[in-house]
Amino acid sequence: MLIDLTHPLDETTPGYPGDPVLSLAKIRTLERDGFTAYQINAGLHTGTHIDLPMHLTGDTRFARDFEPDCFAGPGLLLDVRGEDTITLKRHYIDAVPASGIVLLYTGHDKQYGTEEYFSSHPAISRELVDFFVEKRVKMLGMDMPSPDRPPYILHRALLSGGIFLLENLTNLCNVPLTAPFEVVALPLKLAAEASFVRAVCRIL
Repeated sequence: MLIDLTHPLDETTPGYPGDPVLSLAKIRTLERDGFTAYQINAGLHTGTHIDLPMHLTGDTRFARDFEPDCFAGPGLLLDVRGEDTITLKRHYIDAVPASGIVLLYTGHDKQYGTEEYFSSHPAISRELVDFFVEKRVKMLGMDMPSPDRPPYILHRALLSGGIFLLENLTNLCNVPLTAPFEVVALPLKLAAEASFVRAVCRIL
C-alpha cells in the first residue's frame, strides 16, 4: 500500500515568504490548437520538495547528480506533536536506523495555506540535529516548511551533514508508528539545488 505524503501543486499552493508565487497556466487548448499544454513558473522550494546540500552549502552537485537510491529507503516516523522545540529522546538512540529516512510528524500541516504555517512552525534542537548527522540519516522529512528559522543555522548543519531535507509533507497521520515502511521521494533530474517531489510511504 502506498500513502501519498505530497501536497497538490496548483495556483493555490502557498509559496515560502519572499519566493515567487506558483503560476500554472493553460497555454494550449484542444479546441484551438489540437492539443492541451500547461506552463509552470515557480520557485523550487514550493509545495512538497527536497532541499539538497547546494541550497545552503558550497556543495556543487545538482539534483541530477545524485543516484535515485539516495532518495529512497527504510523509514521511521517520530510522533513529535505538541513540541515547539523538537528534542532528542532517549529511545531515538536505538530506534533511528543508520542511513534511514526519518519523518517528523508535528501535525503542523493542518496550518498549510495560512500565514501561521510559515511563521509559527516547530523547530529542531541542535542536539537532535547532531544526533541525526551522527546516525548518517539519509533524509529528514517533516510536515512543516523548515527545520528552523533564519539565519538557518540548523538547516545548514543538516545539509552539511549530507542529510537531504524533505519539506512540506502531509498525511503523516496515516503513516504507521509500528509497521515497517519505506519512503520514496524522487526529485526531477534538474540542474538545480532543490526539486519538487512526489513523496510516498510504502507499507511493507
